[in-house]
Amino acid sequence: MSELDTARTGTAPSAPAVLHMVCGNIGAGKSTLTKRLATEPKTVLISEDDWLTLLYPNEIHAIADYVRCAGRLREAIASHVEALLAAGTSVVLDFPSNTVKSRTWARSLFERAGAAHCLHYLDVPDDVCKARLRARNLSGQHPFETTDKEFDQITSHFIAPTAEEGYNVVRYC
Repeated sequence: MSELDTARTGTAPSAPAVLHMVCGNIGAGKSTLTKRLATEPKTVLISEDDWLTLLYPNEIHAIADYVRCAGRLREAIASHVEALLAAGTSVVLDFPSNTVKSRTWARSLFERAGAAHCLHYLDVPDDVCKARLRARNLSGQHPFETTDKEFDQITSHFIAPTAEEGYNVVRYC
């Protein structure tokens, strides 16, 4: 908004929209953090687990199922996320940005929208994550259960963000 627009409307320019991404192992606390981030004004939360549960009920039984369905979801929502960001609404993506490829996808969204970004990296030890997963599995309140074996398989693909990737990283230990 230019100074002339500010004078006409009586409003100050607003801060640019931000795409919030989360990175960390299963059970690190990504969903808890994203819910907190989404309480900020003009901010919406988009949860991968919620959408996958609604779009693919009883279809995700193995890691390959998740990869297939999550890929479709990312393709489907990309232009919507870009539109929200371009309209000045910040977006909190509760999608794991745990690989260079997944972060590159998210980068394409905020760059095309001309938005700011923040990569929240939850650096939590595996034993803590596994204990949280076991408790979550027992509670029955999460749509997906993850075994220790699946945790190990999934986390073997995890790549922590590096400075060379050029993200604005906030690290939580």
